[in-house]
Amino acid sequence: MTNGESARPKALIAWSSGKDSAWALHLARLAGDYDIVGALTTVTETFGRVSIHGVREELLKAQLAAAGLPATIVRIPYPCTNDIYEERMAAAMAGAIAAGVSHVIFGDLFLRDIRAYREEKLKPVGVTPVFPVWDFPTDALARAMIDGGVEAYLATVDLKKLPASFAGRRFDHELLADLPAGVDPCGENGEFHTFAAAGPMMQGRVAVTVGERVERDGYAYADLVPAN
Repeated sequence: MTNGESARPKALIAWSSGKDSAWALHLARLAGDYDIVGALTTVTETFGRVSIHGVREELLKAQLAAAGLPATIVRIPYPCTNDIYEERMAAAMAGAIAAGVSHVIFGDLFLRDIRAYREEKLKPVGVTPVFPVWDFPTDALARAMIDGGVEAYLATVDLKKLPASFAGRRFDHELLADLPAGVDPCGENGEFHTFAAAGPMMQGRVAVTVGERVERDGYAYADLVPAN
């Protein structure tokens, strides 16, 4: 640093393994405002999979290696009470703050209650949330991700919103055309969750194949398996 130049603030990215957090990383890196020093991911320790998305931890680690992000993994049980979740997340954030992290980047799109929750939890500890993809029109955003080189697969679908056959499908223009009326193109209302295998935020592709499809608790999960 010279002539009073200050270092960029350190940030973690809240990493779900899906396309939205991957695209938020891409946009944040393009903007260059933060030194993104790692990814914060919740893993359900009972299954060894990314919470909600159901992605194998092995794939998560390969993905983060391709993205050049050290992993900060928050392990939670299944089922997990809100108290346990917040306790373990607070411990992870305390460690991050001690290492100089002052910002957390999120891939949230338009759910204001979720944004308000994040702001409420981070404010007392002095951490600033950042929302690079906030309020982008999701139809245009979905197309921008696909055209921008994101390769993603639907890992989880809500059976109240989509047939089980959508689990495992690639997130592409054909899928967008097949989505029923009322389903958000980015799945922001929880209609589906994805795994990002490649894109401009990664150096190289995480090779996956689509394995068994399992239905449980109202959701269909596609078991994405590392490919040799």
